[in-house]
Amino acid sequence: MSYKCSRCKRDVELDEYGGVRCPYCGHRVLLKERAPDVKEVPVE
Repeated sequence: MSYKCSRCKRDVELDEYGGVRCPYCGHRVLLKERAPDVKEVPVE
């Protein structure tokens, strides 16, 4: 799963046992990347 660090804005891949921390700057706030596809929903 891909995340982005909120401080240094780098892409971070987290492994299962590494913990939640940016390996570049050590910041703990990571933002989950959204899927690039757009879903269309019919409205009635």
